[in-house]
Amino acid sequence: MKNIFSTYLSQLNPTVGKVSYNFKLVRESWQKAKEIQADLLVTTELITSGYPPDDLLLRPSFIIEIEKEVKSLIEFTRSQGPAIILGTPWFRDGKLYNASIVIDKGKIIGESLKNNLPNYGVFDEKRFFASSNSNSLINIKGVNCGVLICEDMWTEDVCKSLKNQGAELLIVINASPFDIKKIAERENIASQRVKETELPLIYVNQVGGQDELVFDGNSFILNNKAKKVLSLPSWESNDKLLTWKIGSKRNLSYESEIHNVTKNTSQEIYSALVLGLRDYINKNNFKGVIVGMSGGIDSALTASIATDALGSDKVRCIMMPSIYTSDESLRDAKECSDLLQVNYSVINIKGVLKEYKSIFNNIFNGLEEDETEENIQSRVRGAILMAISNKFGDMVLATGNKSEMSVGYATLYGDMCGGFSVLKDVYKTVVFSLAEWRNTNFLNFFKGKQGCMIPKNIIKKPPTAELKPNQFDHDKLPSYDVLDAILIALIEEEKSLDNIINLGYEKKIVEQVAKLLKIAEYKRRQSPPGIKITNKSFGRERRYPITNQFIEKVLE
Repeated sequence: MKNIFSTYLSQLNPTVGKVSYNFKLVRESWQKAKEIQADLLVTTELITSGYPPDDLLLRPSFIIEIEKEVKSLIEFTRSQGPAIILGTPWFRDGKLYNASIVIDKGKIIGESLKNNLPNYGVFDEKRFFASSNSNSLINIKGVNCGVLICEDMWTEDVCKSLKNQGAELLIVINASPFDIKKIAERENIASQRVKETELPLIYVNQVGGQDELVFDGNSFILNNKAKKVLSLPSWESNDKLLTWKIGSKRNLSYESEIHNVTKNTSQEIYSALVLGLRDYINKNNFKGVIVGMSGGIDSALTASIATDALGSDKVRCIMMPSIYTSDESLRDAKECSDLLQVNYSVINIKGVLKEYKSIFNNIFNGLEEDETEENIQSRVRGAILMAISNKFGDMVLATGNKSEMSVGYATLYGDMCGGFSVLKDVYKTVVFSLAEWRNTNFLNFFKGKQGCMIPKNIIKKPPTAELKPNQFDHDKLPSYDVLDAILIALIEEEKSLDNIINLGYEKKIVEQVAKLLKIAEYKRRQSPPGIKITNKSFGRERRYPITNQFIEKVLE
């Protein structure tokens, strides 16, 4: 019996619904694994359908196409070559499961059906899949492999059951979406499972963007002492051959070179936004993007991310000054666009606003100017951007951040217009950090240039909407340091108002922020999708009613 077991990890970027393409990725990986004489190819969760397929799973024709492709793959692998762990929807006894099937030499030699179906946050698997109550070892090329699917690793029961059955190696296939806490959480949970079972563990995760979710990859290996001995690069497709030595007591030790990747929070968030936008545009066949440039940091960062995602030739920046736009903003918008090397245009809206004023002269007669006139400016800009989008086929990007969307500091059908919102889940304080980080950092998968992308003046000047004279964000809102801390406590942590006040925040400000968060729900429901980077993003993950008369009272 041989004493070496080689596994080939494939961190792939599938496309939901593009079944033949996803199988093409698997076949290409299998061919690579065959050429280097690997024993086993490990793919990711639901690689055949893409993740999450959502209600596509309710379409019989979708499942039929996947089954047809599985049969074709079985025939393709009939010759000598590696076994495949394939993540796929799979019918068993009339029920649909989230499954991994193991294919070797033209046969299905085993299957693992997911036990624990996540039904929280962005997950809704109980809507589609049956839950399995059994865990079966799969002997692959002489090694007893315990194959788990994502959530099955997050509780101890499945791993312990596999250990008791004689597992020698744990293999976890995943489609685990990114958030800023998730990378550490995954590794901590995996470490717990290894310490409980004393078995080495392979963790392979999907990479790529899918609507509001982005998958970071970050696949890794833990040895039987729970030490991370390898991690794959994040944010890009990657393959890796791993060699295990089988000891006399059937224990597996890691024999390949040790390679770990250092993580940085700003780097991971910025990369998530780049890949999430890139895949949203490319997988939905848009030509490019349009950004309304204000001379402020949100539009500048959005344009920077778009340039890194798509290349400067696919980014069009439009500055639309009014009588309130400062020369400073005009200079900053132009300088930023020049640094990004994107197409830049200026469309003056002073004349359009004058026409609007004359239209409303009679109906608004005797009334003072207020937010109505401010919002008209924003909506004129939105209409111009959408007209350019219609004419050239590029998608408009909304530029608002999570702080603004939380408290409704945005205009419906104005600056909220667009097909995608890159910064939707990014707080304003993080926006500043990301701008600073990008100016001094560059990664190989960026399509922009190295060096400064955002003028320093944009980063240091006070934020303003410039919809009226001498207007600044802090006129209506607390400082962003305070605002973001309160919002995180309200949204991500679901803390009571009393608990937040006890942290040292002023009662009046906490109540104001909570009220604004509540009444802006109707605006957020009409906002474009955006990339999730926190553990509670707006959308399917946070489900507060629009019609909501509950008022939380602060204890005196």
